[in-house]
Amino acid sequence: MNVQATPSPAQAETMAPPPLRSLADTGLTVVMMRDIVLKTIFRKTIETATDIAAAICLPIPLTQQLIDNLREMGLLQATGTLHATSSAEMGFQLTDNGKARALDALQQSEYYGALPVPLEAYKLQVKRQSIRDIKLTRDMLQKSMGHLILPDGLLDQLGPAVGSGRSVLMYGPPGNGKSSIAEGIRAAMGDTIYVPRAIAYAGQVITLFDPIVHTPVAEPQAQDGSPLRKASARFDTRYILCQRPTVMTGGELTLSMLDLNYNAVSRTYQASLQLKSTGGVFIVDDLGRQDEPPQALINRWIVPMEMNYDILALQSGEKFEVPFDTLVVFSTNFHPNEIFDQAALRRVFFKVKIGGPTQEQFLKILAMVAKKKKMPLDEASLLHLLKKKYPTIGMNFANYHAPFLIDQVRAICEFEGLPYQMRPEFIDRAWENLFVREEKIVH
Repeated sequence: MNVQATPSPAQAETMAPPPLRSLADTGLTVVMMRDIVLKTIFRKTIETATDIAAAICLPIPLTQQLIDNLREMGLLQATGTLHATSSAEMGFQLTDNGKARALDALQQSEYYGALPVPLEAYKLQVKRQSIRDIKLTRDMLQKSMGHLILPDGLLDQLGPAVGSGRSVLMYGPPGNGKSSIAEGIRAAMGDTIYVPRAIAYAGQVITLFDPIVHTPVAEPQAQDGSPLRKASARFDTRYILCQRPTVMTGGELTLSMLDLNYNAVSRTYQASLQLKSTGGVFIVDDLGRQDEPPQALINRWIVPMEMNYDILALQSGEKFEVPFDTLVVFSTNFHPNEIFDQAALRRVFFKVKIGGPTQEQFLKILAMVAKKKKMPLDEASLLHLLKKKYPTIGMNFANYHAPFLIDQVRAICEFEGLPYQMRPEFIDRAWENLFVREEKIVH
């Protein structure tokens, strides 16, 4: 469940990165801007100032200044024709020298398109929209998890943990909704942030916006329903207004994913998963199932979690600091003492145990799932389940049991050509697939 709402104009104005009034406001060197414009025109074959401005994410007046500068240098020329489809705009194209300069720049880096945001400017923007400034209430958390049957007192523990913006470790037996709770935590955030398409450091461009991680939202509207103002006049359009991001990883997580990804062919950098999650939630699901030891993974987060910055490195070996403004949620089926030493556990600010449901909660879950899947409940079948089956496993209920058993019974009914119905014998057949009997397989 996502309680995301379009931000109010006041909220958007407060957090918005300041609009660009001059080329100096970009914080970039003129050479970097020129090269990106040339590469963008060369790769995208665009001709008008409007199209170029949209591609490099600058206001048209500032884009026109760059075009005029490139024309003075003999790298760009007017085509001498007006484009009827573009409000009769003048067209521009690269000169031979411009093409040579573009190819030379592409040899250095294939990056083109939106002008990047300098790292120092991005750090300021992260402070404006810090996840630690979110005021999370019990009502917000309940709304985001209203579809879940939660253990008593869980919200009492989760609320302060999530509201603090600090790290959270959820542990307990498998199949009891830790992943769903982690998703509910993200949904409870409910507001938006500005995400740069790319950032720049030491002359290198690092792409940050990722459509898999970042979900753009509609621009705020004025009270009369019209657009608030022209976007270019309201905030720096090198940024995109997005929902607070969520990065969820599982057994596939490796330490290399937490560092910059350098493509040697295109000579471009892509932001690490941690950097992409800035301002949002980083969920490490099934901790302990990765190829990397859990202790090694947690060690990688010790500095970021304590100091609120991360350290990344360029191919040259140069290291630099980036903001770490992320709520890290660890979820594991192991007891924390089995996978962490005490020093690591001390640095995880909140530890929350997620246990299995009580019998009463299990029956509520079963009723909800049965209603959703159009399976009539049968008293004899429920008594058979509670009196004959669960005693064989010590009455240990799990959240995943209900949907698993209902799906199994549905499949049996469909195979037998019967309308959906519960029978004790169907429960027996479904139960056989819920667990695997301990036995030795002779090869």
